[in-house]
Amino acid sequence: MSKSSVFINGVVVSGGRNIRIHGGRIIVDGQDVTPDTKVITVEVHGDVDRLEAEVCDSIVVHGSARDVATQSGDVTCGDVHGSVQTMSGDVRCGSVLGNVKTMSGDVRKA
Repeated sequence: MSKSSVFINGVVVSGGRNIRIHGGRIIVDGQDVTPDTKVITVEVHGDVDRLEAEVCDSIVVHGSARDVATQSGDVTCGDVHGSVQTMSGDVRCGSVLGNVKTMSGDVRKA
């Protein structure tokens, strides 16, 4: 996988192989990069290993991912080498080698 640029609410963050949003905190490759706002959007230019979010407005990966999971929020991604899961949100991805699961949302091929 190639090096990625990660944007949290439009601000570039270094690193970006593993992104986790949990308990209102945003952790990128082990570093806390939480902005001072309630609205959270994540955009990755490049590839990401794992992107996991409890709640965010949107996740967009301009590249591929191994796994993407969110409880609430839309997911747009290139190819996924693992699975995509969201409890409440739409999923739009390229090829997915694993499973795609949403309880409340649409699933479309990008």
